[in-house]
Amino acid sequence: MIPVFEPSVGEDEVEAVATAVRAGEISGSFGESIPRFEQEFADYVGCAHGVAVTSGTTALQLAVAAAGIGAGDEIVVSASTNIASALAAYHSGAVPVPIDVEPDTWNIDLNLIEAQITPKTRAIMPVHLFGHPVDMEGLMEIAVEHGLVVIEDCAESHGATARGRMTGSFGELSCFSFYANKIITTGEGGMVMTSDAGLAERLRLLRNLAFQKPRFFHEEAGFNFRMTGMQAAMGRVQLDKIDRMIDEKRRVAHTYNRHLAEVPGIQTPVERDWARNVYWMYSIVIGEDFGVGRDELMAKLQERGIETRTFFCPLNMQPCLQRQRGFRQVHSPVAEKLWRTGLYLPSSISLTEETIATIVEEIEAAGRH
Repeated sequence: MIPVFEPSVGEDEVEAVATAVRAGEISGSFGESIPRFEQEFADYVGCAHGVAVTSGTTALQLAVAAAGIGAGDEIVVSASTNIASALAAYHSGAVPVPIDVEPDTWNIDLNLIEAQITPKTRAIMPVHLFGHPVDMEGLMEIAVEHGLVVIEDCAESHGATARGRMTGSFGELSCFSFYANKIITTGEGGMVMTSDAGLAERLRLLRNLAFQKPRFFHEEAGFNFRMTGMQAAMGRVQLDKIDRMIDEKRRVAHTYNRHLAEVPGIQTPVERDWARNVYWMYSIVIGEDFGVGRDELMAKLQERGIETRTFFCPLNMQPCLQRQRGFRQVHSPVAEKLWRTGLYLPSSISLTEETIATIVEEIEAAGRH
């Protein structure tokens, strides 16, 4: 079986984790690994502060809470994204408002945002899907004009740039995931980034059960979202390797692009001239002229030992959100089509040209039958 993804973790990471464990950094309350990882990753992204947490999902939830967004508020968000983006609003009592996506980048369509802004709208959550950045300059103009907070979902875009600037450095808050299949990993884990010192202080307060003085007297209801020191130790080693990992992601994508160029009915990922796409997962869309549908292709590849995954189910089609009081059903035809026709292929950085060529040969064979 060729898996969709295998993490790149070696003896350097093993030794870093072992060293942290020996030093007693087994929780989120002790040692130097966490603050060092926070500052090093903040420096990489171009923000003043990083606040490490348990996952990309809790990073988003913490960011929404720190921004003071809650019951009765709305957050506009890309319709095509992992459910975690919407749950950050949902679990705070706010309502996610899905916005349809562009047919080529598969990111939020800036031209559709303003039509969905209401007096209840408090924030925009752009999602840099599969590693291609949103056009953040245009999005920030909309946010400033309407007085909205920007919370970037960068779970899939470590190192991606928009007009030379890192994703995660535009919004008041940005959120990264370090899950096992991300560009760099801590196993589980995430981080919230900000350049606002007040927001950073609030993020740290809420992350740690809102402990203050006296310690067990709580003015606010916080969360236990602490990353462990041993995870942070692993993250520091992974961060040292991030440029090589991104280079390898781009190599894999360019190799797929070259082999798929002559295959009819396959839409491959774009890279706008102002963008650096880090190709978190190499994703394709199956057109009507391919020969078989997406689901049949996935089944044929599975039979041949090639694992794939579908695109995300659009937020406007999610039953758990449709039942939420105040949820607005916003038709998202592009995202809905991607849900029916999109998939991503094996994307590990260990893939060789020979293996990628074999995968594409199997795709071609499936389309001919």
